[in-house]
Amino acid sequence: MEFPSRSDLDDLIEPQPLPSFARVRYEPETTRIDDPAAAARSEVADLTLSTLDPGARVAVGVGSRGIHALDEVVRAVVSTLDDRGFEPVVVPAMGSHGGATAAGQREVLAALGITEASVDAPIDATMETRELETVTVGETPTTVHFSTAALDADAVVVVNRVKAHTNFTGPIESGLSKMTVVGLGKQRGAKSFHSTAIKEGYVETLEAALDVIREAVPLLAGVALVENFEEETAHVESVEGESFTDREPALLEWAYDEMPTLPFDDVDFLVVDELGKEISGAGMDTNVIGRYRVLNAPDPETPNVKLLYVRGLTEKTKGNGNGVGLADMTRQAAINQLDLQKAYANALTSGSIAKIQLPVVAPDDEFAIRASLVALGGYDPEAVRVVWIRNTQDLTEFRISEALIDELPATAQVVARERLAYEDGTASFEAWNNDRP
Repeated sequence: MEFPSRSDLDDLIEPQPLPSFARVRYEPETTRIDDPAAAARSEVADLTLSTLDPGARVAVGVGSRGIHALDEVVRAVVSTLDDRGFEPVVVPAMGSHGGATAAGQREVLAALGITEASVDAPIDATMETRELETVTVGETPTTVHFSTAALDADAVVVVNRVKAHTNFTGPIESGLSKMTVVGLGKQRGAKSFHSTAIKEGYVETLEAALDVIREAVPLLAGVALVENFEEETAHVESVEGESFTDREPALLEWAYDEMPTLPFDDVDFLVVDELGKEISGAGMDTNVIGRYRVLNAPDPETPNVKLLYVRGLTEKTKGNGNGVGLADMTRQAAINQLDLQKAYANALTSGSIAKIQLPVVAPDDEFAIRASLVALGGYDPEAVRVVWIRNTQDLTEFRISEALIDELPATAQVVARERLAYEDGTASFEAWNNDRP
């Protein structure tokens, strides 16, 4: 498919005066664990494992992207289980990620630093599942699937970060329960879950499926990780398998207190340099951009972002541009990075098809920004509220238009004054007027 070039579009919208910008350093107070692996080792060492015989095979479910020191934590969990006389095997717990193939899921794990050599344990990446039971959630029958690799083990341990979900809010969001139900459900389980959750509610579907899994699977424990504003480990805790839904709400509240967010509730124009699955399951953290775009789930109340422009994909996302549909505008360079097979597998399995719909595709930054500013209506460069971020995970440094400077919190400071410039249509910032207060 061909998109219009600059020569096709230039006469439609006249160039606009640009606001001046400030580069900001934002450093809220956070908590941090210096050695997450040591903390994980201690937590697993303290688990009660008397129900397991020596030499028992323990499936370690893992696979969420963007988690700080995940490879070190997984290595610590595996080695501690081995030290205690068991035989750990790593099982990718990532639903349909990696293109819903065993090779693709191994590739995702390798990108996370998790290989058989690095953790000194086998990896069983089969996509095969077994149907456990069909339960009714609300008025919808739901078949619960579970990884055969995990079912064939004598016990299951999952390792995951507890955090805000990108599709819904509730007492249980992303964490141990979701990894158990959706991640270890593989593609078939993830599809079944999301189909019901969109209609009947995510928490309700999670709880119903988890009850089935607990009855059929020796779900031993989970290693829960909570991260701080800078995406570093703030807390590590082992949770017994029967206590996931009891303990996760408190851990989620902790995660909400620590998670990266913008310090503004109202933004006219948000520019995001890159999206990717290692940044968020939705490509961009929906709690940062204020958009879920999911059926039967209202968007977050804040922030209110009028227009969003995403410029490209990260290298690590390997073409999975799931989340580009959350933007109002993108550019040709981002479209050229898309691997639609991976993105479609992700979006179709989750049921969040809006996340892979294409926004307006501009030929370059210059036209995308020009068109977006005009689309705001009544554009005033002195009053427009623009925020420009690298991605939704890294919010320690970003740029804002002049109108937002007086609203910065005490934990943020202006480190430079800049202006936007273009070279062959590509945007960049250059120092400007730094003698200003």
